[in-house]
Amino acid sequence: MTANFYRHWRDVPERSWRWPNFSPAEIACRGTGQLLVNEPALDKLQALRDRLGKPLIVRSAYRSPEHNRAVGGATRSKHLDGAAFDIAMSNHDPVAFEAAAREVGFLGFGFYPRSGFIHVDLGPARQWGERFPVRASAFAEETRPGREVLAASRTMKGGGAAGVATLSAAGVEVAQSVLAETQSAILPLVPYLDTLRWVLIAVALGGIAVTIYARLDDWKRGRR
Repeated sequence: MTANFYRHWRDVPERSWRWPNFSPAEIACRGTGQLLVNEPALDKLQALRDRLGKPLIVRSAYRSPEHNRAVGGATRSKHLDGAAFDIAMSNHDPVAFEAAAREVGFLGFGFYPRSGFIHVDLGPARQWGERFPVRASAFAEETRPGREVLAASRTMKGGGAAGVATLSAAGVEVAQSVLAETQSAILPLVPYLDTLRWVLIAVALGGIAVTIYARLDDWKRGRR
């Protein structure tokens, strides 16, 4: 085993530290600041970090003998050799974490679901504790909250109003022409039909304006 002891993690030469996702402070004893750099163990920890592709929150790594006694650690704890790590599961799926840890070469596993971490070490091969409950899938059925039903959307309503009004205006114009030519008895109504045509054209323009506004508003909200 290649290991170097430092009375404080600040004493570690920067050029000798080669585990990019971890710092000496993370691996040092929480009680004394002392650090035993166990290179094979740290190599496996870095390999685990690379395999999982996201941060490992180290709850405990090296422990000095006095700190190990203070926290009630086992007398032969692998933490005393810098060969063990307690990793929080707050950002990991415990099943995937365990599988990846075994793949990179960790042999000892302790499960602490109530405290929210898994202990891994270099061995011998063994395990203890109750495994974490299986988590539900993190992927929910795809939904788009707030998206309108197309038939009831403001865009469709505005477009529908514009279409109906446009067709109605055209129909009035045709009716006006027909009535003017064939229904001399009701010629006095023709001027009113002309007024109605302009009213319907105004409604059509209003519907178009609503459609344009709704489209712009939906675009701003990212709903289309």
